[in-house]
Amino acid sequence: MNKSRVWSPIQKIFHSFSLKQRIWLTFVVLITLGLMATGSIAYLIASKEIQRNALQSSQDTVNQSAQIVNERLKNIGIAIRALMFSDAFKQLMKDVQTNDRSSYYKSLTSLQYVFSQVKFNDSMIDSILIATPIGDFYPTSSVRNTANSFYKSEMYEHFKQLNRGFWSQGHVDPFFTGKQRVISLVTEGVGEDSFMVYEPTNVYVVVNVKEDDLRDLFMENLTKTNKQYYFIDAKGEDVNYADRTSNDHFIQKPAFFEQLSDQMKGSFFYSNDKKDYLVNYSRLDVKDDWMIVSVQAKDDLLAKLNGIKRATTYVIIGFIILSLFITNNLTYLLLKPLYRLQKLMKRVEENDLSVRFESVYKDEVSQVGFRFNRMLDEIKQLIEDVKNRERDKRKAEIKALSAQMDPHFFYNTLNTIYCKSVLGENDDVNEMILALSQMFQLSLSGGRDLITLGDELEHVRQYLAIQQRSYENLFVCQFEVEPELLTCLVPKIMIQPLVENCILHGFKDMTSGGDIQISACTEGDWLHITVEDNGQGLVPEKLLQGIVHPTTSKHGYALRNIYTRLQLYFGDQQRMEITNNDLGGARIELWIPSYEGEEDFHEHEPTG
Repeated sequence: MNKSRVWSPIQKIFHSFSLKQRIWLTFVVLITLGLMATGSIAYLIASKEIQRNALQSSQDTVNQSAQIVNERLKNIGIAIRALMFSDAFKQLMKDVQTNDRSSYYKSLTSLQYVFSQVKFNDSMIDSILIATPIGDFYPTSSVRNTANSFYKSEMYEHFKQLNRGFWSQGHVDPFFTGKQRVISLVTEGVGEDSFMVYEPTNVYVVVNVKEDDLRDLFMENLTKTNKQYYFIDAKGEDVNYADRTSNDHFIQKPAFFEQLSDQMKGSFFYSNDKKDYLVNYSRLDVKDDWMIVSVQAKDDLLAKLNGIKRATTYVIIGFIILSLFITNNLTYLLLKPLYRLQKLMKRVEENDLSVRFESVYKDEVSQVGFRFNRMLDEIKQLIEDVKNRERDKRKAEIKALSAQMDPHFFYNTLNTIYCKSVLGENDDVNEMILALSQMFQLSLSGGRDLITLGDELEHVRQYLAIQQRSYENLFVCQFEVEPELLTCLVPKIMIQPLVENCILHGFKDMTSGGDIQISACTEGDWLHITVEDNGQGLVPEKLLQGIVHPTTSKHGYALRNIYTRLQLYFGDQQRMEITNNDLGGARIELWIPSYEGEEDFHEHEPTG
């Protein structure tokens, strides 16, 4: 990815900040980064040290507990060996070899002392069972469950599969009443001659160890409440019962056991449900697939760092607030003249060119302010010059457009007057000369470009009087104007060209029956003027195209002239629509602002 593409948006955002915001941001970023770097380094160092100490402490605790359990189970095994070396046991083995059942009670009695010694040496032993072909031997203090024979038990089958002694997992004792939960050591009885060369004896010794006592033993040194300890086998099953929760199920997952190496002890981190755990384990020598496992949430492991994190966060926030306070006051002092200059510029944006920058200082900012004053003076003068030039230019254009109105009407009128004078129609000649004189007087209007609507309509009436003498019985004209509108100002010679279009183009193929309608009304702040006829109509699209994109063609010239003058007078505050009416004739509609005095017009006069 191009680096410029990445940095370009960041630069745009940074450039959009004010100078004060950039100073703030610089201070805050520098202080924040420095504090975060210092805090992060301190946190990492502390977390690594705490983690290392926790790993070592947890491993030592698990190792110590495993060693205690291992030694205790070994001692039980040694005690059973001692039992096998006793004279009573040796005599029992001889009776088994000779299948002598007659001495059963004698052997049972003689073994009671041995049983007592074994149980006395280790209080965790709950019961002992010696299963032989000639009968079962056990402490008389225990009540034998005769319904369950050892030779028909799962322990016997398991021994046959392994062909060696083993420790069983926690279970309910099946050989004695009381339903005591125990962990059993199952080993084959060894005769005096069998220590050198192995010979099957079909004699088995079962030692039942109290499961509660064993749990208390390995939990004796494991007192931390934020850890969970498990005494499990290689399949994750409990060697003795444990209070499991729904969070403990991952211990039996294959992924968990894949991280347990074949070494006797170790530790690793394990993730489950987006949570990390520290796991320590230690295997037992007496049974290498038994192990004690410690599980601790990493969050709990690093709980001591919460104080450091909070303190660091508070320090960072405190310094950020302090930096904001310092930069706020510093930038205010440094940028105060710029703020004052900025406020003046905003007033200039609102077209107030009378503002001026004042300062007793002579520094760089003040020099900029003084140059700003000189610039305002020059701008004000330039605006005034441009306004004057634009006003003069617009007046010149308006006068030029007014002078460009087709003079053929005057030529034709003079020819008509001449012809009527030759024919002796003196009354018509007199009326036409008088109307023409009044038209010239109204069109000159004392040099004014705006005249009242009443004068403009009078100009049209004089024009119609002349044309009705030229085109006798061709048309009639009707006026529908509200009286209060006669004082409104309109550009001169605006309606007469529209009436002329009706006569010359709308009625050119007619000899009589022409009808011209002139109306004026107000619509809000607008003066709405309409001129329409019942002539042959026009093509609005072609005329509008010629108005928007002028050509050298004389077709539609009068409408272009009127539209251009309206733009010069009113800018965008005007509208012209060209359509055909229901009778098929042309309809020209004008909307201009309703002004009743020249001061009102000049107040809203366009400047461009």
